[in-house]
Amino acid sequence: MTVQTTNELQAALQLLKSKEWVDLTHSFGPDSPHFFMFEDAKFETLFTHDDGFFAQKFSFPGQYGTHIDAPIHFVRDTRYLDELGLKELVLPLVVIDQSNNAEADHDFTCSVQDILDFEATYGRIEEGTFVALRTDWSKRWPDHVAFNNKDANGNNRIPGWGLDALKFLFEERNVKAIGHETFDTDSAADFREKGSLEGEYYVLEQDTYQIELLTNLDKVPAKGAVIFNIVPKPEKASGFPVRSFAILP
Repeated sequence: MTVQTTNELQAALQLLKSKEWVDLTHSFGPDSPHFFMFEDAKFETLFTHDDGFFAQKFSFPGQYGTHIDAPIHFVRDTRYLDELGLKELVLPLVVIDQSNNAEADHDFTCSVQDILDFEATYGRIEEGTFVALRTDWSKRWPDHVAFNNKDANGNNRIPGWGLDALKFLFEERNVKAIGHETFDTDSAADFREKGSLEGEYYVLEQDTYQIELLTNLDKVPAKGAVIFNIVPKPEKASGFPVRSFAILP
């Protein structure tokens, strides 16, 4: 590496550090909301400072807290988490704000028209971007009742992506990955109607990843930021809690 290259990297780092950084990740623990089929996380103390050092044991499903889903999570014979490339995890960030629609209709399902309306204001969504759906559902965290939002019949009322919108993003706009503030890709209404998470399967079938349970999307502009999805590298994992953050322009 030449001195010039080193200086360029140091200058780039100083530029990044001069910008505003926004944490897009929930802190999580044993009492945090999670997918209903999973047990609560367990945090155990193995050693204390009286033993000479403090160490803990953590037990939780890979899809817990703000987390990344690798393609293998839903699709056979695809990539595991440790097979994702580093440069895939750092992408230009687009935030589609549908928080007003989600507040008015908890069964809100993002459509192609919603995306076209967004583009009418902010311009065409660029190829290779990470597109996040903002619903402000993250503001309900860590309240289990509010987050699950069950109706009188016990059905979840939670907004999400529609399959047609996802197909539009990947096939017409060639985006790289997506994210959202809820447990699942699909809206709960879509899941009830179809009986399966078609949207989530479709996304992971594109040999890419998604980030679930994002937060603080209200602090990020519609365009211009960059998202970093920093995650450990367990062998043959379907997913894992992630530290996602954005650097603002």
